Amino acid sequence: MNKSIFSVRLAASAIILVLAVYAMSILRDLLVPLIFSLLLSIILLPICNKLEQWRFPRPLAIIVCILVFLGFLCLLVYASYTQIIDFEEVLPQLTEKGEIWFKNIQKFISQNFHIGKKRQIAEGQKYVTEFVKANGDIFTAIFSTTTNLLANLSLVPLYVFLLLYYRDFYRLFLYKLLKMQGTSRYRVDIVLRKIKEVMQSYVSGLVIVIAIVGSLNTLGLWLLGIDYALFFGFFAGFLVLIPYIGIVVGSLLPILMALITKDSAWYALGVAGLFGGVQFLEGNFITPYIVGSKVSINSMTAIIALILFGQLWGMAGLVLAMPLTAMLKVLFDNITSLKPFGFLLGDTDDMK
Repeated sequence: MNKSIFSVRLAASAIILVLAVYAMSILRDLLVPLIFSLLLSIILLPICNKLEQWRFPRPLAIIVCILVFLGFLCLLVYASYTQIIDFEEVLPQLTEKGEIWFKNIQKFISQNFHIGKKRQIAEGQKYVTEFVKANGDIFTAIFSTTTNLLANLSLVPLYVFLLLYYRDFYRLFLYKLLKMQGTSRYRVDIVLRKIKEVMQSYVSGLVIVIAIVGSLNTLGLWLLGIDYALFFGFFAGFLVLIPYIGIVVGSLLPILMALITKDSAWYALGVAGLFGGVQFLEGNFITPYIVGSKVSINSMTAIIALILFGQLWGMAGLVLAMPLTAMLKVLFDNITSLKPFGFLLGDTDDMK
């Protein structure tokens, strides 16, 4: 009988999981900006509470918090824009280097495969045309998805305002909902407080990691004599938001810059070695020490979460994977029937 009940529960759990993943995929345009808004609301909550303690009306306190955050974003965009504009100086070098590489490749193919330059150009045009035709729908879908995502993200300030303004109302809703399951208000408050603490600790730890990684990248690039070291260093630092692959992606631009502006390919290899070393330090020492103590998630769980949320929500899913997984772990750890799953998501330190 017990085995039968267990089988039924297991089957029901599997069905619910499949339906939940399907719903997350279908409701992507709604869930992604809403979850970003929820995380941002948790981050801004202490500032909002402080302003309200200073006798700011709640709507005004929330507006001030949102404006401060938007101002910070505008400052980052402006700083990046000023650096990108300076890249115009590099474009002639890029064109010149590209022509040299193209001629060298043509020469290599002619000498080793006995294919003339005219035939190479004709074949190249043919393959490019076929590639564009075959992948035109993909490019259209990517453009459409990106446009929709940006349009939906424009709703984030409104969502943040409403989530912070009605936060007491939503807390009362949870009290009423979970009271039906026999959960006390005290228990609900504990879980909400832990979720808030984990999210705020995760974000604060991430900011420190970005600052350290960005500084290490910048210092290394400066010592190698790579132009725009500050921009490239902190650009890769911000990509720490995407665990495991962020710094690798961030290293591509400075490697290309080294190939364009330097006479020797050893500089590009030096940049690759620099970012590889920084990634090793970040993955094994910096992030585990600073963020790992706040968000205890094992590597297998992190990789699976990245793949799953990346498949569901693209780039936004890669950014949201870790905080959402950390939030789920807090919920599982505080629900008796789901504690084994919380243990499964956790790090090996939970075994002690």
